[in-house]
Amino acid sequence: MKDLNQLFNKYGLNKLSHGCSTGSEWFSSGEKIESYSPVNGKLIGEISSGSKNDFDHIVKVSKKAFKEFREIPAPKRGELVRQFGNKLREEKELLGTLVSYEMGKSYQEGLGEVQEMIDICDFAVGLSRQLHGLTMHSERPTHRMYEQYHPLGIVGIISAFNFPVAVWSWNVALSWVCGNVTIWKPSEKTPLCSIVCQKIIAEVLKENNIPEGVSCIINGDYKIGEMLSQSKDIPLISATGSTRMGKIVAEKVGARLGKTLLELGGNNAIIVTPEADLKMTIMGSVFGAVGTCGQRCTSTRRLIVHEKIYNKVKDALIKAYNQIKIGDPLDTNNHVGPLIDKLAVESYQNAISQVNKEGGHWLVEGEVLSGDQYKSGCYVKPAIAEVDHSLKIVHQETFAPILYLIKYSGEIQNAIEIQNEVDQGLSSAIMTNNLMEAETFLSPWGSDCGIANVNIGTSGAEIGGAFGGEKDTGGGRESGSDAWKVYMRRQTNTINFSSELPLAQGIKFDIG
Repeated sequence: MKDLNQLFNKYGLNKLSHGCSTGSEWFSSGEKIESYSPVNGKLIGEISSGSKNDFDHIVKVSKKAFKEFREIPAPKRGELVRQFGNKLREEKELLGTLVSYEMGKSYQEGLGEVQEMIDICDFAVGLSRQLHGLTMHSERPTHRMYEQYHPLGIVGIISAFNFPVAVWSWNVALSWVCGNVTIWKPSEKTPLCSIVCQKIIAEVLKENNIPEGVSCIINGDYKIGEMLSQSKDIPLISATGSTRMGKIVAEKVGARLGKTLLELGGNNAIIVTPEADLKMTIMGSVFGAVGTCGQRCTSTRRLIVHEKIYNKVKDALIKAYNQIKIGDPLDTNNHVGPLIDKLAVESYQNAISQVNKEGGHWLVEGEVLSGDQYKSGCYVKPAIAEVDHSLKIVHQETFAPILYLIKYSGEIQNAIEIQNEVDQGLSSAIMTNNLMEAETFLSPWGSDCGIANVNIGTSGAEIGGAFGGEKDTGGGRESGSDAWKVYMRRQTNTINFSSELPLAQGIKFDIG
């Protein structure tokens, strides 16, 4: 806890903190939010949330900041992001420790999340010199056509507790180099992580004489999300969370013809064929299922295994699960930490009851763990159930470490159909050394997910690729590739450099 005390003192987390900021300015007039660690159940800190008046003030300051910020050349904005990445390098261990302690993921995963922030900063710095459009040939003589991209304005960001800092960084790093300003509504379950992130970027912005309002946060509950979604001053809302939440956001933003970037539920599967490498399969499956205590949107929920190797995979999984160490995530000897809170534990228990009602068979039984080292009441045992793929519970996303083992027979297309029959479409994987099976899985008649991996699990994605999914996952794309385009408005330009005015399609219009 020594490192945490150092961080608390440095960023003023030892007293009631304001939950709203436009940069260097801190304020809030809403209700108090308490942050309890799922690691030991202790109160970490308190903040006061934002109100409607706070929100209106933030929007006003952001609108003013955008007018100035959009005029800064993109490479100069990239320089700000480069400096932010360097600050994160300096704070990696402290911030990673806070992520682990406030959210409950392992210390190594906390460090990995901060590394994702650093990586997206590096990506965005290069991107700041590549915000390019296309040049097209005009059908009219002495005309030139091209397209370019301009910033949207204010980007609203709604993030979830499971990645309390990384997903925000994905959005802000790209938004800033694109010339936008941002308003962040963090999860009310991990507010202290947001306070630290805002203070880190505020240092960079102040050192470079950037105006208040480029980076803003407003902590609070779903009501803040509603304010963001309904505001006509915010052209884009990027929301990460449940499918239920995403549909509400999409409806409200769509009603005002705004834009959304949605990263929602996942019900991810790994297909294991007879030609899979067993060691690789078990490693990818176990980490995918129990990493972050099953609370990743890309967590492995279903393992679809061919009948020829089903028993081998089953036995290896049971053996691997018996070696999992559960406990304090800051202890690097442990593999799995706690669920985020008691509500998550309740969801875990409800899923177990539903599996029992629907006739599933437990290979590794789940339970809520008790004892001094589990006194927060948020620690659970990762579980494995043999099920039929048609069970209702299998088609739902349970944010907990429950893995469903499903048997398939026949050709690879049978397994793909089982994988694709759920409503969610985020991440998917196949374990095989058969080229035809791998390519079928990646074909238009293969996986219907936004992410499809071969001989890699469903969990964990690189910054360079676009991240997101289809169907109930929302269809959004963040991070790499050309995901930056969603943060900009597209404009087509035609220039006539002659003294004549020829019309398109050869139309004649003579007014004498």
